[in-house]
Amino acid sequence: MSRSKLVYTALAAIAIIAALFAFAPTNAVTGGISQATRTAVQSLQTGDMKKLVVHPSPQAVATAPYATATGDTATLAAHKGKVVLLNFWATWCAPCRKEMPMLSELQTELGGSDFEVITIATGKNDPAAMARFFAEIGISNLPLHTDANSAVAREMGVLGLPATVLIARDGTEVARLLGDADWASDSAKNILKALIAAKD
Repeated sequence: MSRSKLVYTALAAIAIIAALFAFAPTNAVTGGISQATRTAVQSLQTGDMKKLVVHPSPQAVATAPYATATGDTATLAAHKGKVVLLNFWATWCAPCRKEMPMLSELQTELGGSDFEVITIATGKNDPAAMARFFAEIGISNLPLHTDANSAVAREMGVLGLPATVLIARDGTEVARLLGDADWASDSAKNILKALIAAKD
């Protein structure tokens, strides 16, 4: 084989390996949901929920703390044991305003010992503006948590708002949706009910 062919073959092999690493999940962990539950969730995706990306393997969530409305700090690990819908938002985000009442509806209908909607305002959000944001659209049942330095969002690779992450009972990320969506739709509710009912 000529030298040029050897060089070409070597470069091609390097490119393939690089591509594999580029697309391999860097934060994959064990646990999550079973294939049966994953298949069930995917079969329920209609309308806006077609934008929901169900991961082939579970992903680790952020360990960075966020600030609660009471001024304390907490981490996502505190919510293990529940299915969690984690929504990243900001006061300047118009699509966030559009979908927040739907998230509130989910919390009202499904919230309890098995499920919780957690809303975290990421980046610089004035607490008074956050409170006004909720008051103007009639939200009283969702938390005013903040991620002022975007540490939680950055660790979870959130690049735009709103971003919504579904977290299984074992505390791993199993699905993600970028942009606003109709979270009050039958499809969304049935997906969440399937995750809540799962005995994975």
